[in-house]
Amino acid sequence: MADTKASADTRVTADVRAFRDEVGRWAAGGSDGDAARDLAVSLGLRTAVLLEGPSDFAAVGTLAARRGRDLAAEGVCVVSMGGAMSVARYAELLGPPGLGLRLTGLCDERERGFYERGLLRAGAPCEDFFVCVADLEDELIRALGPAKVEEIIRTEGDLRPWQTFLTQPAQHGRPRHRQLRRFLGTKKGRKIRYGTLLVEALDADGVPAPLDDLLASV
Repeated sequence: MADTKASADTRVTADVRAFRDEVGRWAAGGSDGDAARDLAVSLGLRTAVLLEGPSDFAAVGTLAARRGRDLAAEGVCVVSMGGAMSVARYAELLGPPGLGLRLTGLCDERERGFYERGLLRAGAPCEDFFVCVADLEDELIRALGPAKVEEIIRTEGDLRPWQTFLTQPAQHGRPRHRQLRRFLGTKKGRKIRYGTLLVEALDADGVPAPLDDLLASV
């Protein structure tokens, strides 16, 4: 029985990945959406979580796993859109005009206008999206505190690049949490890796409100 369940879980994971790939092709104009539509039906999807990029994707997936959630089995697919400017297109394809899925997700305060306009055109409610003041990395840094984040940086072997970064003139006099936020974005892949690490380090009752509310809503 265990082998059968593991095989089924692997198949669902592969199908979810295939769905994301098909949605990406569809959004780019390289598909008519039929394959994505068929996969959505076979997976029993009811909700799409729209996220700006892969670091947010990593954070949401990590928190879901910490809470014992199998989002795919619950009919929820998390989608990285590749930028806030893509929200109108993804809302059109996945929301009421397209696959008819309920839409939710995270957005940054400075991008709220893009989301509101895109969701409005798609007939999807804006209140199902949760707003980060700057971005999710900033929310996580403030939730943990700069000292804890620096401890994680040391543990991960990034102390030397962090110290070098702090010597840059542009960083002199900046608040520590802003320096940390900028540091996470200075190397390809770092934001994704720390998106996972920072969520893993959170206390159970210390999850930033936008992320906590998102998971509670799906």
